[in-house]
Amino acid sequence: MGRKRKGSAGGQGVAFRRKLLAWWARAARDLPWRRTRDPYRVLVSEFMLQQTQVSRVAEYYPRFIERFPDLGTLANAKPRAVREAWDGLGYYARASNLHALAKSVVGRGVVESGVAEKGVAGDGVATLPDDPEELIKLPGIGRYTAGAVACFAFEKPVPAVDTNVRRVLLRVFFGDDQRLTRQRTTRQRLIPQRRIWDLARALVPKDGKRAWKFNQAIMELGALICVARKPRCPECPVRAVCRTGKSRRTDAQGRIG
Repeated sequence: MGRKRKGSAGGQGVAFRRKLLAWWARAARDLPWRRTRDPYRVLVSEFMLQQTQVSRVAEYYPRFIERFPDLGTLANAKPRAVREAWDGLGYYARASNLHALAKSVVGRGVVESGVAEKGVAGDGVATLPDDPEELIKLPGIGRYTAGAVACFAFEKPVPAVDTNVRRVLLRVFFGDDQRLTRQRTTRQRLIPQRRIWDLARALVPKDGKRAWKFNQAIMELGALICVARKPRCPECPVRAVCRTGKSRRTDAQGRIG
């Protein structure tokens, strides 16, 4: 008999994964960064999506990619040009970090290729690493972004826990409805990040393509259904296995209490 993966939540985890992926297959939004596995394009989308609404990123992302189609082009751009392309998205430190990252990766590739004296990278040199432990060493990349790029670009079966994912996991597996009371806030703090990441790691399918779908799906659920305020529990595809959803009553008008 095989050993259960640490933090897998047993049968609840299996059912959650199955219901989530079935919902994703019929409800996923068609977003431009989901149509590619190009590491650079995935990276740009992840930087833009930090603290910015999807609708706004969908407007800026194609223009930025058209102006800076690869790491090399971005690395060689002037800071002012990068800032202009980012103008309107806010949080401009993200643009500076992305620019610094491009310079770092391209510069490293140039040196490793042995053409540093020419000041240009060779074909295929400017590439991002596929290991989250290496990605996290680059400017502007934290634990979530490292996991997201590794999974969404390279289809690595690794977790990517952002605010949406954390909220879904807390509600489904810990029965926390995120209401801002002192008692619940204290309870959230008692659940360490490590435990959330362990659970996410156990839930991610080991097949890379299914891992890609799972991570996209749980983020989508947090963005569209399991939202921070007034979660849409009556419409939730995983309510049957959610500790919070099952405990909340729904009236005739579909309101939860």
